[in-house]
Amino acid sequence: MSISNITVFMPSMLTLIGIPGLQSVQCWIGIPFCAMYLIAMIGNFLLLIIIKLERSLHEPMYIFLGMLAITDIALGTSIVPKMLGIFWFHVPEIYFDTCLLQMGLIHTFQGIESGILLAMALDRYVAICYPLRHAAIFTHLLVTQIGAALTLRAAILVTPSLVLIKCRFQFYHTTVISHSYCEHMAIVKLAAENVWVNKIYGLFVAFTIAGFDLTFITLSYIQVFITVFRLPQKKARLKAFSTCIAHICVFLQFYLLAFFSFFTHRFGSHIPPYIHILFSSIYLLVPPFLNPLIYGAKTKQIRIYVVKMFCS
Repeated sequence: MSISNITVFMPSMLTLIGIPGLQSVQCWIGIPFCAMYLIAMIGNFLLLIIIKLERSLHEPMYIFLGMLAITDIALGTSIVPKMLGIFWFHVPEIYFDTCLLQMGLIHTFQGIESGILLAMALDRYVAICYPLRHAAIFTHLLVTQIGAALTLRAAILVTPSLVLIKCRFQFYHTTVISHSYCEHMAIVKLAAENVWVNKIYGLFVAFTIAGFDLTFITLSYIQVFITVFRLPQKKARLKAFSTCIAHICVFLQFYLLAFFSFFTHRFGSHIPPYIHILFSSIYLLVPPFLNPLIYGAKTKQIRIYVVKMFCS
């Protein structure tokens, strides 16, 4: 129901246009996105199967890796099917409530992934700095509790952003979202009302999750490096450091892409929209795509098991 020429009252449908300025080539852009998604699904499912079947991998580090794989599968599946529907089948419409659900799932899984990276960093910190106490501290019960707490934390922090959009906004400038998926700020910018509360809460959630996790991940690895470089033997230093390489690679690619996407969306008005949307989409697809490849290449036990699977 239109209230005026410039506002829409409580729209039931929204339209995702994909990548602004590149609509004519979106069908081609969808090909690498689809390939990344398929590789991510296969790689992460393979990781889960290996961790499940190989008893020597039933350790906290690999259980956290399994949690990361599940999160990556869920995150990719929340985004790519609808994105490909826009790119290939020209189905840009999405129900308003479905859009909010997609937004909630995306940001919740992002929060969970950040928390799992923190848990993996703390696991390496205890394993290297206090090796004799590691088994007593990181029990299977504690690992399960950490996974539940990370899921609950992300859900509790993200849910109010959905409620604020649903309950505060009635009038919208347009129903067209200049994005390839439903993202918090992309929806908030549609509103024809005061959006400062939503923007401030979005920043609060981002800095609460990313700021807390990033701080303790950095401190953990600083302590790990100090301990490793104090080891008397070079071979021992290399062995200890090699257990952290995969984690550091995943940590860097996740947060560098995250911060680029976050700041360009809010402060990068001079950056062309298609650049921002492309990087936002890549930021969500690259971690699920790269994580199994990084851990498969850098983790000896997983690498050996993959070779066994293919040889048999």
